[in-house]
Amino acid sequence: MASRVEERVASAAARRDALRATAAERGLDAVLVTHLLNVRYLTGFTGSNGALLVRADGSGDLLGTDGRYTTQAGAQVPDLELVIDRGTVPALARAAVRRGVARLGYESHDLTVDGLHGLERVLADAAAGRPVPELASVRRAVEAQRAIKDDGEIAALRRACAVADQALAELAGEGALRPGRTELEVGRELDARMLRLGAEAPSFETIVATGANSAIPHHRPDSTVLCEGNFLKLDFGATVDGYHSDMTRTLVLGHAADWQREVYELVAASQAAGRAALVVGADVVAVDSAARDVIVGAGHGDHFTHGLGHGVGLEIHEAPGIGQLGAGTLAAGMAVTVEPGVYLPGHGGVRIEDTLIVTDDAPELLTLTSKELLVL
Repeated sequence: MASRVEERVASAAARRDALRATAAERGLDAVLVTHLLNVRYLTGFTGSNGALLVRADGSGDLLGTDGRYTTQAGAQVPDLELVIDRGTVPALARAAVRRGVARLGYESHDLTVDGLHGLERVLADAAAGRPVPELASVRRAVEAQRAIKDDGEIAALRRACAVADQALAELAGEGALRPGRTELEVGRELDARMLRLGAEAPSFETIVATGANSAIPHHRPDSTVLCEGNFLKLDFGATVDGYHSDMTRTLVLGHAADWQREVYELVAASQAAGRAALVVGADVVAVDSAARDVIVGAGHGDHFTHGLGHGVGLEIHEAPGIGQLGAGTLAAGMAVTVEPGVYLPGHGGVRIEDTLIVTDDAPELLTLTSKELLVL
């Protein structure tokens, strides 16, 4: 039976092979990967300084980092040759010239203008009278690969979602979500619970919003005190093995008024419609519309002010974007959120969000906390 390290190495190698095929299709001899999370995805390296040269012909990929990470890189990426140099990008560019690369792909969304000019200078200097490699953007080729999760990634996402589910269950079960506490107190305790349950970190700055603050989609927790009769919106997630979960639940403290139940039921219906629309081949704009039309039909279209969802993985927001301005279709293996909301300024708001995996059958729900209106 293969060890976890062997499985990770094999998985990273397969991902590089996929990028290799893309490079060959585009007539590139190699790709210089500079986005640090893309380097991690393609190698397993988690250091803070790294770049990767992937050869289209498979004749030898190079991982660049600096001396702080020699031991770590050797352990995490035992199958690649290391280039130890503080200037990882120039070092790999010079290596590309030495190895006869004629067309070099680069990540134009990651390199700054100055970075690109610097890369051009390094290539010209390294060529020393020989033909200078031509640069061609690969745009977000690695992000396109990352949009489809493999089994190992989905397992990490399941673990991240389970940590978040358990943390909220403990807070609710132990009476930590109660009038008299502040948003900041609740947020800090929720973060601490996730860490104790095995999270490396929260997925993002935890949102705790009560009363009128719940009508602000991305309210930052403050000293506002939780009061009976108010909405309490919790948007949070856990990071496990580098992968993020994302979940929002909205509850009521004490007695729920009729208007609160009506808004909650509307958002729940919209969210159910969005989840049902997660089918292979569905256009992301149509998925957004499936949920949005429910809210628009109830006269609250102006109160749903953001897209329906987004991809989630090594980043909390990644491809695909599911919204009115989105592009593309869903594919099996995509990890996405569905998170409609209705926000009534000055009164309160509701958002219900899940993380799910698109499959050839029904989507797999990863965030398992009940979506029934909880009144504490």
